[in-house]
Amino acid sequence: MYKIKLQQFEGPLDLLLFFIKRDELDIYDIPISKITKDFFEYMNIIKSLDLEVAGDFILMATTLMQIKVRMLLPKEVDEKGEEIDPRADLIKALLEYKRYKEMTEELSFLESNQRKLSYRGNFDADYKVAPPELGTLLKNITLYDLLKAFKNVLMDKPKEVVHEIKKIPVTIEDQINYISSRVEKEKKLSFIVLVSGMEEKIKIVVTLIALLEMIKMGKLGLKESANFNDFVIYNLADGENI
Repeated sequence: MYKIKLQQFEGPLDLLLFFIKRDELDIYDIPISKITKDFFEYMNIIKSLDLEVAGDFILMATTLMQIKVRMLLPKEVDEKGEEIDPRADLIKALLEYKRYKEMTEELSFLESNQRKLSYRGNFDADYKVAPPELGTLLKNITLYDLLKAFKNVLMDKPKEVVHEIKKIPVTIEDQINYISSRVEKEKKLSFIVLVSGMEEKIKIVVTLIALLEMIKMGKLGLKESANFNDFVIYNLADGENI
């Protein structure tokens, strides 16, 4: 048993463009005899495999035969006395289809690249959607607000050129105790004030982690600050209106 694989064409014009590209033919000066022969050979292969030949392919075959016959007859002239090329309508149709196909391929390429992108979306959704169990802990504070305040604190710190590695003795437990003592003493304070005396960036990072852990345990709450790049920390047991 022999397995024959045929290339799929979207229509007769697609098949003709394939022949032109394959044989590097001039689309403005199509050798009608050769391209008609190739077209009929393709149709004969389809018929020999008992495949249905679409009506548009049969119509194109008829058109090619008509053009071939007209090419053998004496040249026709128009009202201006110029010769009429029997292939003119076919060439025009091929050029239009070629532009359409190239545009389709370009749009398909752009669509493929677009599918690789994922956009952040509307930030307002963060404000509107909040888990019920955290509603009393985070009042109008989003993860974006936390990260923005954290970023601003780090950016305010001068850059250090470190030539040696040194271990900074700081743990999450230490910072939980530190935050607890500050909140107990001051009742409420901003994040920037909380970390204002810290020189090492790693200590600020651990402090933020400790703060999030205390919020998760239900000990602290956050609320908006007059400074949009900051937020207020308060003891949840005391309420937010202290």
